[in-house]
Amino acid sequence: MIEIPPTPANDQPDGPVLKEDSISENSTENETISVWLLIWQKIERRGWTDPAMRIGTGVATIILLLIATWVMNSFFLSGTVNNLQKADYQREGPEPTVFPIANPASIAFIPNTPVESIPRFIDSHTSLPIKPRSEIERYTVEKGDTIFSIASKFNLRPQTILWGNYEILADNPAYLTPGQELTILPVDGVYHQWHAGEGLNGVAKFYGVSPDTIVDYPGNKLDRASLGDFANPNIEPGRMLIVPGGQREFVVWSAPRITRSDPAVAKIYGPGACVGVVDGLIGSGIFLWPAPDRFISGYDYSPETGHYAIDIGGQLNNGVFAADSGVIVYAGWNDFGYGNVVVIDHGNGWQTLYAHLSSISVTCGQSVSQGQVIGLLGSTGRSSGPHLHFEMRSDLYGRVNPKDFLQ
Repeated sequence: MIEIPPTPANDQPDGPVLKEDSISENSTENETISVWLLIWQKIERRGWTDPAMRIGTGVATIILLLIATWVMNSFFLSGTVNNLQKADYQREGPEPTVFPIANPASIAFIPNTPVESIPRFIDSHTSLPIKPRSEIERYTVEKGDTIFSIASKFNLRPQTILWGNYEILADNPAYLTPGQELTILPVDGVYHQWHAGEGLNGVAKFYGVSPDTIVDYPGNKLDRASLGDFANPNIEPGRMLIVPGGQREFVVWSAPRITRSDPAVAKIYGPGACVGVVDGLIGSGIFLWPAPDRFISGYDYSPETGHYAIDIGGQLNNGVFAADSGVIVYAGWNDFGYGNVVVIDHGNGWQTLYAHLSSISVTCGQSVSQGQVIGLLGSTGRSSGPHLHFEMRSDLYGRVNPKDFLQ
């Protein structure tokens, strides 16, 4: 028989043997896991699973951001240079010369030198300055033109267009019509027709300039040596002269101040003048808008062009109303382009004028109340379309802008 020797007491048995330290560590880990499992089970029982997950995710995100910030500061943003890396870029020989940085504005451009920069392209829309003129030009009025638009085309003031074309426009911008040929002065000023017996001193003084301004202007082609005495110069009658910078008063063809005591003063303006007027209603001094529509059609109040009125637009044969109570001192035709006209004297220093009416429904001397129909809106006389030419005059203020007083 084969005898099996007994196993020594201190020998280790076959197979894996657990040490006490290992058993202790495993027990600790198992206890930790058991604690977290118990905590999680309590969270689940109370229904706090979703909030707990959100809080855990937020905490983990913050921890990751802190770790990333620490890594960036430690390895990428410290600004230190490894000596070994620096040595790799050094070379034998003398140190390179460092030149100071020049101001870019002081660097001269060298032709034919390639420069890497943004190219500058030619601007095809360059505006050229208006060349000065000394000669007269002619312009044919087109549909839609106004004194202001024509003046703008030639870089002139609007009054210069009127002062250069008195024979055509008679200082009235409303006389402008398509097809007219206008004289366009080369500079702002007045166009003067010379008359026998005139002197350069007197003409220059009338327009507010010096005689030399007229004589020396190239466009006038005057020979100072052959002019002779300025008081009686050798200038043929009928010759047109440009007066640079000259100004004059406008010739206003609207009705003058017509009083109740002497309405016949307006007879030179047409057959609408009244002969005698009996005293009547007195105005309140409060003025109502005299037409149904309230938009300006044509010319606004413009003293610089001699237009002391507003042109109120509207439909043909709309009613025209008395702006305030008063007495009719003119009712009928006007010979100076205003067509059918009504003038009301309000008896308190105020007078209102209504022009271009298609018909008149009041008579001389009649008292009218504020808001009463006095006629119908029209386009009679020199008019480009239906509108009411409305003026206001005060003994105290003179010709005023109606928009400052109408309600």
